[in-house]
Amino acid sequence: MIKVGLTGSIAVGKSFVSGVFANNGCAVLDADQVARSVVASGSEGLSMLVDEFGDGIITPNGELDRKGLGAIVFSDEARRQRLNAILHPLIIAKQREWLREIEDSGSYDVAVIDAALLIESGNYRNFDKVVVVWCERFLQLARLMSRDEITSEEAERRVAAQMPQEEKKSFADYLINTSGDFSDTEREALDVLAMIRADARVAG
Repeated sequence: MIKVGLTGSIAVGKSFVSGVFANNGCAVLDADQVARSVVASGSEGLSMLVDEFGDGIITPNGELDRKGLGAIVFSDEARRQRLNAILHPLIIAKQREWLREIEDSGSYDVAVIDAALLIESGNYRNFDKVVVVWCERFLQLARLMSRDEITSEEAERRVAAQMPQEEKKSFADYLINTSGDFSDTEREALDVLAMIRADARVAG
């Protein structure tokens, strides 16, 4: 089984690509789901966040106030790094557990973890191949503004807070450009998946 890390910046169409992979015989795990599970109500992760950021990040029903936490870390690089330092080890441990289960099942030739911070966390080193999804910056901003109903200034701020797309692309074994329409992107994703499977057969 080949282990693939799928990543890309905000609002570039990464979820669509992971859906294409899932619909074509790959096991796919969304790291966002894992991130939510490690900070669920009563979890060790949530307790660690409260210790770091205070009780103000907890809702009245005992769950993480994601918007409240986001407001704290989006505008403060040091605090965002501290958040990542707490969560990344927990998330990576869960991902490894999932990969072991998928491999033990013998049901898949490709396992994909879709993770926005794959490179920033250093977790990309744990994969056989890295796929970076990208699109033209003006499209990224337009998609982000439409998706989250935010201003252009806010969209620029969110994009600027992340690793630049060009830097992410330098880590890629394969690139998928989502600047075209859905059918174009699907074709690119299927071409990359075919190459991954071909490489796996050669390596095997």
